[in-house]
Amino acid sequence: MEIKAITDPSFRRYGTLLEGYDFAPLLQEMKHTPAPADQCIYQPSLGELENLSVAKQLQNRFFGELPIQIGFCNGTNHLLNALEYHRSSELDIAVTDLILLLGMQQDIKQDFTYDTKNVEAFLLPAGAGVQLYATTLHYAPVSVKDNTFQCVIVLPRETNLELKEVRGNEGEDRLLAARNKWLIAHPDAGIEGAFCGLTGVNISL
Repeated sequence: MEIKAITDPSFRRYGTLLEGYDFAPLLQEMKHTPAPADQCIYQPSLGELENLSVAKQLQNRFFGELPIQIGFCNGTNHLLNALEYHRSSELDIAVTDLILLLGMQQDIKQDFTYDTKNVEAFLLPAGAGVQLYATTLHYAPVSVKDNTFQCVIVLPRETNLELKEVRGNEGEDRLLAARNKWLIAHPDAGIEGAFCGLTGVNISL
């Protein structure tokens, strides 16, 4: 599978590069977060990241003063496994080099299946940040070769937290896996309770 540069024009359908922010304090603070060699971990919110001055800038300038959460996704991963989307943009800031596997919500079929042949891969270099549009399908970053990765994740507050009410069992309601998180899993991933609608291969890099 071709891995494109994040500066490739084809990325523009999925998002934009973030400019005008000093991510150095975020990158420094992320050195204290774990990056397991045998799994991928996600923490939606981390106070040490949210207390930095850049967090206020992202909340006020990018999210238009909406409350946000800043957490991380770290570790090791080589599989697609699933794709998700939100009703809002997500910001990903690479602490290490990592690969993003991306698709478009517009390619989800009427029965909420999605063919993984439509997925594209992009290399996000350490220190760079991107906005992923609300219509961009994404999931956990993928490791570059055998290296662990670290990625800062910025979203509206309470995204990805446990649902307060039981989800419906028809239409798009079947995809709702957490607050502000609609997920389509690959059958091979074995994600308990997830809607398995990814067809084609479970991409491995």
